[in-house]
Amino acid sequence: MKPIRVLIADDHALVRAGIRALVEKIEGVVVVGEAGKGSEAMGLVRELKPNLMLLDITMPDGSGFEVLDHVTKNYPEIRVIVLTVHEAGEYATRALDEGAAGFLPKSAASTELEQAIQAVMRGEDYISPETSIKVINEYRKRATKKDLFASLSPRQREVLRLIAEGRTTKQIAQALEISVKTVETHRAQLMERLGIHDVAGLVRYAIIVGLIEVE
Repeated sequence: MKPIRVLIADDHALVRAGIRALVEKIEGVVVVGEAGKGSEAMGLVRELKPNLMLLDITMPDGSGFEVLDHVTKNYPEIRVIVLTVHEAGEYATRALDEGAAGFLPKSAASTELEQAIQAVMRGEDYISPETSIKVINEYRKRATKKDLFASLSPRQREVLRLIAEGRTTKQIAQALEISVKTVETHRAQLMERLGIHDVAGLVRYAIIVGLIEVE
């Protein structure tokens, strides 16, 4: 069998060295390259055509999510395992939604890294036991928020969308041809219904339920 060709992308040289040392102990696996920046990682993917990428989320010059998006859209045959120090839950959910085959905290044991690599190269997805409960809870929170969104009136959804797009109260009133006071009433009702107490919270909520997209 051909060896599994691995590309490591992490902005810390010592971390890359540690991951490399662990990976190279796994039979049938070979590290073909390392990248410390997002742009470098995307270039090496094109040049080296690895079978698997071990990807950190936080990197300069192109975040891990940008790299993940690039790989999943242009090289869907390459499997990606996200390795991160970030809290699981929201990060893990986003990574899996955006095409990662696995998610592993850097606190995981070396034996778990081997399990994850073997699983994703069999075509399976891998989430560490430490992360799985947090992912389930995150999906449950999303489901609850979407249920609440479904209960909003069309006008409330419209006001929420405009708030999330950064429109002022006056601009929303003009766009919907209603009074400023009516916009303020809708905003207060939205906050009460959703249990959110500031505009930033409304914006985050709109992103979570897919009302607006983040470029």
